[in-house]
Amino acid sequence: MHFQDKRTKMMTEAAIIAAVYVALVLLFKPISFGAIQFRIAEALCILPFFSFSAVPGLALGCLLGNFFSGAAMPDVIFGTLATLLAAILSYKLRNVSKWLVCIPPILANAIIVPFVLQYAYGVPDAYYFLFATVGAGEVLAVGILGNILLLALESRREVIFRTQ
Repeated sequence: MHFQDKRTKMMTEAAIIAAVYVALVLLFKPISFGAIQFRIAEALCILPFFSFSAVPGLALGCLLGNFFSGAAMPDVIFGTLATLLAAILSYKLRNVSKWLVCIPPILANAIIVPFVLQYAYGVPDAYYFLFATVGAGEVLAVGILGNILLLALESRREVIFRTQ
C-alpha cells in the first residue's frame, strides 16, 4: 500500500472511531459524567489492540465528546490526556496480551479523573472514594464491555482492520 493510501486509511479509521466515541458520549451523557460514571464509549478503549488509528481516534473522540457535552475545560484537557496516555499504553501492550489492553484506560481514568472532579467541578468526595467509583465504572465499561467488544471484533479483525 502506498504511503498516501496508508495515511488516508489511518485518518479515516481515526475519524470513524472518534465519531463513534462522541456519539456514545452524547447518547449516554447522563451516565457518562460525575462522581459515579459509566461511560459506555470507554468500551472502545480496547481498539488499540487492533490498530494504531485508535490512539488518535480515541483521544479526539474524548476531546470532542467532553467539549460538546459542556464539560469544564480542565475535564476536556486532562480527560483527553488520560485517554491519550491510556491508548498509547494499550497499543504498546497489544502484543503482550489482549487481556492487558484494558488495564491502562482503567488505571489512567481512575487516577486522573478524581482530581478533575475535585478541582474542576468542586466534588467534595474524598479522592479514594472517587478513585473507587470512577475505577468501578471503567472496569465495567472497558474491562467487561470492552473485552466483549474485543472478542467480537477479534474474529473479524482482517475484515475490519486490514493490516497497516
